[in-house]
Amino acid sequence: MDAALLTTLARELGPGFSSAPEALQNVLSDDSTLPGRPEAVLRARNADEIATLVRLAGRYGFPVVPRGAGTGLSGGAVATEGGVVVTTEAMNRILALDTDNLVAVVEPGVVTQTLREAARAKGLFYPPDPASLTTCTLGGNAATNAGGPACVKYGVTRDYVLGLCAVLPDGETITAGVRTRKGVVGYDLTGLLVGCEGTLGIITELTVKLIPHPRETKAVAALFPESRTAVATVSAVMTSGLSPSAVEFMDRTCLDLVADRLPFALPDGPVSLLLIETDGDPDQAARDIGRMEAVCRETGALALLPAATEAKRQELWEIRRMISTRIHETAPMYLAEDVVVPIARIPDLIDVLPGFGQRFGLTIYAFGHAGDGNVHVNITGEDGSHGRGMACAAALIDVVLSLGGTMSGEHGVGVVKQPFIEKELSPRSLALQQGLKALLDPRGILNPGKIWPRA
Repeated sequence: MDAALLTTLARELGPGFSSAPEALQNVLSDDSTLPGRPEAVLRARNADEIATLVRLAGRYGFPVVPRGAGTGLSGGAVATEGGVVVTTEAMNRILALDTDNLVAVVEPGVVTQTLREAARAKGLFYPPDPASLTTCTLGGNAATNAGGPACVKYGVTRDYVLGLCAVLPDGETITAGVRTRKGVVGYDLTGLLVGCEGTLGIITELTVKLIPHPRETKAVAALFPESRTAVATVSAVMTSGLSPSAVEFMDRTCLDLVADRLPFALPDGPVSLLLIETDGDPDQAARDIGRMEAVCRETGALALLPAATEAKRQELWEIRRMISTRIHETAPMYLAEDVVVPIARIPDLIDVLPGFGQRFGLTIYAFGHAGDGNVHVNITGEDGSHGRGMACAAALIDVVLSLGGTMSGEHGVGVVKQPFIEKELSPRSLALQQGLKALLDPRGILNPGKIWPRA
């Protein structure tokens, strides 16, 4: 992008557009820490500015990279091929919160926690809860079909997006989906755009479903002698006729990282922890958490730590959320894999991880959403170990696929997992999906270099 083009874009797009180094500094990377090379940034204030930018991109042939809050871990919001990063953080209004029809209409820059709090004030609930919910935005959540601990009971972002508006690669705006609980007219374009990682369209408005807020939430932490027993307990809980609202797993390496925050001293040995929650009416929640505690005892829990108060429950969650931060802070090389396997195969996955650490000379942390089989395997090492990290990730994905799983449950493919996509998708599936991208975006304007391997 030469100076003349940047001058043209500044004139057409107004004060939200900049190519100044200090403006670019804020969009160089996302939480994957992968380096980008953006040439300009547009801090969009409305959908018309985004549409204008994309039409100009089509005319002049430069890439456009959509970005929410930059909390993604797969490099999906990184400008790996230059061009203009368009951020939607300034489009942060809740346009409607319809308590009669249990829907909200929001702009893409609304922070997830902001919507949850606004809904809660009306006695309603927006369940998707990514780990970065206090900073991530709903547009980014939709672009990656984000999940979180509540997915075990309530589902992922796609399950709550009823409709949306998006700017397509030709600069035209489409309205897809419905504002009703059901609707089957035509192809599911909403479902196609949710999870496309900004490669098929830039979301400018979302209509999301809300549900009544649960009246009570109960939690317990259960300590187990080793990881296999802990994750085997997950299947026992899930097949006991109960519906936990969260089942989180933390292995010994993770617990060591947060030992200073734990409400107990860690015993010797490869202990692991489950954090289990249930919600509903107060009497039902109390009965269900008691039954879940009984299952944990039967499967060999060393100790149970019920969260007697809401403050204690939040303390447990703060410990769980701190794990990612501390891994990131202490590891010069860091790969965040979010693999998923069938629940009954989680023990088989956990069994191979120590051997991977020894084989590749790396430290591996395992934690995450065990209730739906989504185990976050963080591969870490010293400076210069990225090659070994990628080899370890490839070996991990081979095992996951052999167990009937998938290489990504909620982070998306982006750049980080792009080298492995041919392991999971068949040649025919790849060809169909790349053909769809080429049909909608023949010039490769939107988020090039993401998801699909280069020909």
